[in-house]
This record gives sequence, C-alpha cells and structure tokens, in this order.
Amino acid sequence: MGARRQTECEELMTLSTTSTTVNFSAVPDETGRFGPYGGKYVPETLMPALDELEEAYLNARIDKEFMAELAHLQHTYVGRPTPLTYARRLSEELGGAQIYLKREDLAHSGAHKINNALGQALLMKRKMGKTRIVAETGAGQHGVATATAAALLGIGCIVYMGTVDMERQKPNVFRMQLLGTEVRAVDSGSQTLKDAINEAIRDWVTNVETTHYLLGSALGPHPYPAMVRDFQSIIGLEAHSQMQDPAEGGPGRLPDAIVACVGGGSNAIGIFHPFLEEESVRLIGVEAGGHGIEDGAHAARFADPERGRLGVLQGTKSYVLQDSDGQIALTHSISAGLDYASVGPEHAWLRDVGRSEYTYCTDTQTLEGFKALCELEGIIPALESAHAIGYVLELAPQMAKDQVILVNLSGRGDKDLGTVMQTIGGDS
Repeated sequence: MGARRQTECEELMTLSTTSTTVNFSAVPDETGRFGPYGGKYVPETLMPALDELEEAYLNARIDKEFMAELAHLQHTYVGRPTPLTYARRLSEELGGAQIYLKREDLAHSGAHKINNALGQALLMKRKMGKTRIVAETGAGQHGVATATAAALLGIGCIVYMGTVDMERQKPNVFRMQLLGTEVRAVDSGSQTLKDAINEAIRDWVTNVETTHYLLGSALGPHPYPAMVRDFQSIIGLEAHSQMQDPAEGGPGRLPDAIVACVGGGSNAIGIFHPFLEEESVRLIGVEAGGHGIEDGAHAARFADPERGRLGVLQGTKSYVLQDSDGQIALTHSISAGLDYASVGPEHAWLRDVGRSEYTYCTDTQTLEGFKALCELEGIIPALESAHAIGYVLELAPQMAKDQVILVNLSGRGDKDLGTVMQTIGGDS
C-alpha cells in the first residue's frame, strides 16, 4: 500500500465521533435542502409534477394498505430480507477486522436497485394515475430493476442509456428488452449516465402529464433524494437487526465501520441512514478513483478539490466535477454505475457535519477487490461493489481482529464479466 493511502487509512481510523447536536431527522427541510445542498432546480413546467410526487409519497408513507402491499412484494417478490454473510476467508487473509457482507446481490434482479424501483413504480400505480415510466441507467442495474417492476405492475417503460454504457453492459440491455422495456440509446456528450439522465428528463418534460420519471439514485430535485433514501433504507434497517443477532448470521453487535461504494449514492445512503444515530459506527463511502486523482480520469467528487466544487447538476445542488470554466467535467470509472459527475446532496451534507467519511478506489484497486472476493469467498461482485471491497483490502488490516466491518455488497457481477475479461483476461 502506498504512503498516501497508508496515511489516509490512519486518518480515517482516528476521526472523532459526530456531535450529538446534529439532528439527522431534520433533513431535508420543507424546501428539500440538506444544509446548503439539494433543492429543486428544474424548469417551471416540472414543478407541479414534483409537488404531485411529494404529496403522493408523503401520503403513501402513512397509508397502511400501500405499505403492507410494498412489504408483501419485498418479501415474496424481491426476496427480502437479504442475508448477511460472514466473509471468513477474506477476513483471515487480511488478518485484521472481521468482514461481513450485506447481500444485496441476492435481491431479485441482482442489485439493491429493485428496492427503489419497485417502491416508485407501486407509488405511481396506486397513487398517481400515470401510465408510463421513463428512467435512466448507467450500469444497467437500475434499468433492469425498473423494467422488472414495470413488467410486474403492467406499466409501459422506456429506459435511456448512453451508447458507451450499452456497449459495456450488453447483457443488461438484453435483459431490459426481454422484460418488455424499450431501451433508447443516447449518443450525446460522454454517452454515459449523465447524458442518459438528460434525455430522460427531456422526455419527462415533454410528457409530464402521463409520465413518471423513475430516478434511480439519491440525487435530482426534491423529493427524489429523500424518497430514494427511504426506499433504500430497508437495507440498513435489516442490517442493523441482523448484525446484532447471531441467528441471522451477525456477530452479535453493531459493526465498527460500514463501507459502501458511492456514485449517486443510493446504496450507501440506504445502509448508512439507519445507523446515523449510532456514533460508534463509522460510515465510509468509496468513490470511483478511475486512473487516479492526479490523472483527472476519475469520478471522485470529494477527492479532487480542484474540480470537485459546489454546483447544480440535473436538478440538485451538490459537489460536481467541473473544469476551470465551470463546465461539467468528463468522468471515468471501470464501473458504469459510478461514472457520474455529481453525488447525492445528503452525502455532501453528512460529510460537512462529520458523520460520514469518503475515500476512493482506483480501477486497479477495484479489480484487486473483485478478484479477492471471487477467489476467497466464491462471490462475483458488481464492479461498483468491488470498489468497497478494494478499499476494505486496505482498511481491514489497519483494524484489530475483534473489530467488525460491514460491506454493502450492492450488486452481483455477471453484468461486468465482459469488462473484466477485457481488462484482466486470463491473468485472473
């Protein structure tokens, strides 16, 4: 491990606990802000749709029939609760903290994305009277989850996807088509997630009376960041209980640290949120380091102070990678799902108040994590999740053997085999 990364691990190990004066339940406020972040930065034509969505969601949260139907589908269709797995061989190999995995890769459709997609689709069907869904996808997992929910509930669905991502995620493109969804290629800009979101929003603006935009991450205009967080918080709620119950595979106590990858940030905020009041539990988000921060080819918004600055992108204010002229910078990650220029506003706020910590993992370190989990645990992770594993390879040896790390294994990696084969080939 390099000297810089060694120092970073030591700094993260010694961070003080968060002040109890922070009121985590007070965000977002009524304007959708998390401190200076968040809000609604959209055309006037979309304001009524966002107000309608917020009202429908707030009503659904207190509707016992809606919540019971969602819980039933989560159990009988998604396969929740997802299990907790003790990564014994990986823990022994690293010789430090004991590592547990929250297995979102075992949820129906292969990732955590189904939690939010099903929640929003059911909300639209039961509360909003819309007839059509549009969505964006990068790695394809949100697209597959949305297509899955649309097929289940009988809703027309169109998913926008950058042509670069379509090429590296061909299996997921075919899955969406099998599920009856139309996949529309986006060849503008960087031809990745940012551009797919732009096209989905354009479609939404044009067809707002009949269409719901099923946004896949904890970003965008209010109420999306809070709503997506709440649908994904089932991950952390389950893990909080499972970790304390040996019968559920846990160590009988809360973890010392939770590690999750962060693109837009939905899987991370989903597992972090139910632990915010647990001051003894460190919350660590891992961004996409790409080819390295110095190289500039990355998607690490917090790690690059020259380019990662406060800005507005696609409806929300947060940290955004920008060039010297304030234009959105091109990003790079080996994982399509983390290849995005901004980050969810709640993550920015949690970082400001000192409750969560953020680091990064390069493509090379990610592949090391990918191979380690494959060879030592028989689990093929998504490249997004492999960023968290790659960082744990460095973090765990810095911790004592009686300490515990919980990793949110947000998705499975069959979708990424083509990318991995091209990158490491037969050297794995």
